[in-house]
Formats: sequence, C-alpha cells, structure tokens
Amino acid sequence: MKIAALVTTFNRKDKTLSCLKHVFAQELSKDDTIEVFLTDDGSSDNTAEAVRRDYPSVHIYEGSGNLYWAGGMRHSWNKARANGCYDFFFLINDDTTLEHDALSRLVSLHNYYKWDADLEIIAIGSTKDAETGKISYGGKKLNSKNSPKYTTVFSDSQPQECDFGNANIMLVPDKIVDRVGILAEKYIHGIADYDYTQRAQKLGFKSIVAPGVLGFCHDDHGHNWMPQKSGLRARIKYLYHPKGLAYNEYLYFIRCHFPGYYPIAVSKLWLKTLFPFLWGTFKK
Repeated sequence: MKIAALVTTFNRKDKTLSCLKHVFAQELSKDDTIEVFLTDDGSSDNTAEAVRRDYPSVHIYEGSGNLYWAGGMRHSWNKARANGCYDFFFLINDDTTLEHDALSRLVSLHNYYKWDADLEIIAIGSTKDAETGKISYGGKKLNSKNSPKYTTVFSDSQPQECDFGNANIMLVPDKIVDRVGILAEKYIHGIADYDYTQRAQKLGFKSIVAPGVLGFCHDDHGHNWMPQKSGLRARIKYLYHPKGLAYNEYLYFIRCHFPGYYPIAVSKLWLKTLFPFLWGTFKK
C-alpha cells in the first residue's frame, strides 16, 4: 500500500518539523510506504532548508507566496498525483501532532467499511486542543440540510458519520479522488475541506470520523469577526480576506450547498462587518 502525505507550510519551521517527525514515526505494516509532498509557500524562516536537512526524502516544492492553505494543499496534491499512483492521500496540517497509530487507524477504518459494506469512505481524524482538552478539529454533522450550522461529532469508541470534515487529519482513497478530484480551485484558504466532503457526499461517498483522538492541534480559529473599535475600513478588509470572513469563497460555498440560506448568509456577513457589537450581543 502506497500513501502520499500532503502538507503545506508558511513560516512555521518548528511546527512543520514536529509534524513530519510524527508522520515518519507512524506505525505501518512492512508492506506499506509513505511519501511526503510538502509545499513551502515562500517561508522566510528557512523551513525548506531545515526539512531537506532532517528529512531528505520529502518532496519539497516552492509556492508563489500567495497560495494560503487550500492553494498549498492543492499544489502538494497535484505534485503527488503527477509523481505516481497512490492508494491513499493523507492530508495533514503542519501544526498537528499525530498519535503514533493515527494513520493505521484511519486505514483500518477505511478497510472495515470497504470489506463490510463495499463502501469507499473519507476517513477523518479528530484532534484535541492540548490547552483546553476539547476536540478542536474533526467531523461535523449538519443540524439541518438547509443550513450550514453543525454540531461536532466525536466518540471514543464508535465511528461517526459526518457531513463536514476538517483536513487537519484526513485520509482519502484514490478511488474517491478519481471521482471527486482534489480541493476545488475556488477556495483560497479555508472551507475547501468542508466543500470536499460535501461534494463527495453528493456522489454517494461517506465521510466517517475515526473513534478516539488521533492527534493534537490548537484551535486557532477563534471568533470570526472584528470589534467595532478596529475601524470600518479594517473590518471590510477582513470581510474579504481569505483568512478573515472570506466573503466570496464562503458565499460560493453556500450557493453550491445551501442555496436557500444564501440571503441569510449575506446578511450575517454584513452584520458582523458593519455592526460587530450587535453581532456579538446577538451571538450571546
């Protein structure tokens, strides 16, 4: 079995090296191989040089400096596909610390559904925030088919089906990639993983969260609006920024998957931007 691990990084040398350390420490069977494809999107902290020194087998590619997360992951994914045939594509964030058996647990989960029900699945791994002890990333279940609102799903002992999956830890079999493709070009930074699991679901594939915690990752998303005191110009810039509210990308996502929710989505984005104090009060 051949696995291509996909990573992108920007100025997070220590975290990237730690991530790779745990990737290469994964407990796999003797017949399994893993190759890492990493896009360094213009780091100025010598990330690429450090990776070449410590992990010379890693395939390293230079980004444009404007790829952000989704663009960098697409770049790594395309390079991996051009390099050869792989049974699985393993997406991992460079700030994620894997448990030693995380990858084998994902593969086992996939194989269970493949053998038991002849289903190809996207296997999602949950991460815990070491500071708060709470689940930070993993799978989400929609509260309604008409709205993007969701609830995090997690179990220590049982697989959980989900509608959205974070690609902090995500295993995608090549047969799904053949049908779904890779992360959509429309997305610059975030949302691309949610869109991917939704597109796969519409083609009849399931996304399943593996039991237990497979790694650790700090939840750095926080609240997604800026305070009133930041000034209107700064708030509007944040509205459109890929790492802010990502106005265009988010509305594209809504239009694709929750078209009836579109007017509400537009209203909420502008309420957050124009009247953040009211939004903060409303959210409480």
